[in-house]
Amino acid sequence: MTRDTTQPVRVDGTLKWFDQVKGFGFVVADEGGPDILLHANVLRNFGQSSIADGARVTIHVQQTERGSQATEVLKIDPPRDQAGTGLSDFEEIDPAEIAAAPVEPARVKWFDKSKGFGFANVFGKSEDVFIHIEVLRRSGLSDLQPGEALAIRAIDGKRGRMAMEVSAWESVIEKPS
Repeated sequence: MTRDTTQPVRVDGTLKWFDQVKGFGFVVADEGGPDILLHANVLRNFGQSSIADGARVTIHVQQTERGSQATEVLKIDPPRDQAGTGLSDFEEIDPAEIAAAPVEPARVKWFDKSKGFGFANVFGKSEDVFIHIEVLRRSGLSDLQPGEALAIRAIDGKRGRMAMEVSAWESVIEKPS
């Protein structure tokens, strides 16, 4: 069993990579130093099952006999480089329209990362909401699982309701201080 050698420290950094199959990835701290292990369970405790490479994170890090490990995710911001997403359906949409859309609770119906899209059901509404993989990346996510709870901002697009922002439901709920 690994014995903790220090108290957790708050660290800002960038996700280097995360592999859902392996169940872990690594964060590079802004101040440098060794890579920081981010385990899937720590990410799940934040309410997400995935995270996009290049996402900005704020985490608590603890030094252990096995190295630097994230013990808690405090914040995730989408990757900074959003140029050239190739979302022609979204090019004509005013960012103010997206910001004005209400946050709605939803559940993932299905999502196929290899196809690059999927659908969610908004609670209390019969129509599905289309979710494109580039919207996930812009939202700091890389994949979704059936039944996963989401908070989405959706608008009526050229081909029906489309998600413009996607977050884990837990990330929009205020946590007690």
